[in-house]
Amino acid sequence: MTGTPSTVADVMTHAVVAVGRDADFRDIADTLRRWRISAVPVLTGDGRVVGVVSEADLLVARDRDGERADALTAGRMMSVPAVTVHPGSPLNEAARAMARGHLKRLPVVDGQHYLVGIVSRGDLLKVYPGDDRELADRVRFELAAALGPRAAVDTGVRSENGRITLTGAPPGTLSAPLLERLVRAVPGVVGVELRLAAPA
Repeated sequence: MTGTPSTVADVMTHAVVAVGRDADFRDIADTLRRWRISAVPVLTGDGRVVGVVSEADLLVARDRDGERADALTAGRMMSVPAVTVHPGSPLNEAARAMARGHLKRLPVVDGQHYLVGIVSRGDLLKVYPGDDRELADRVRFELAAALGPRAAVDTGVRSENGRITLTGAPPGTLSAPLLERLVRAVPGVVGVELRLAAPA
């Protein structure tokens, strides 16, 4: 790859862990744990993406059905339709799709909806250099992805030598400790200071 990455194809991972519609709860949970990922695409027999099963889908199934959740298959638990992007999609389009859906990973599909790769938030963030301006942009991206686009609009984000200061309106309903943990998890952040207005 030469030059600055500009499309999903420039940053996506080609080797993808996926499951079929008949994979059961335990198979999916073991797959997520083994590969340390948060979601898997669900494929038809010929490799088309028909849905996605995430950690959240498993938790909902377990909470709703208890031990009976073990008998559920990917086809029953998956989120549909799957939110996907194409290899030629601009990076900002993929970022917006992740932010809108509060997603960490997107399947990458061709024109016939065959799976060709996966792109994660981490893949998108790798294209940014490590200066303070770009680090602040990374934090805004993570806030929008976790809490919705308004979080990045209403909350001021400043970075100075890797130390992030948040000002303005509190982003969403996260408690201060959880918000601080979210920001500290962004690569490059060395400290966090919250100067947020009290909720109205």
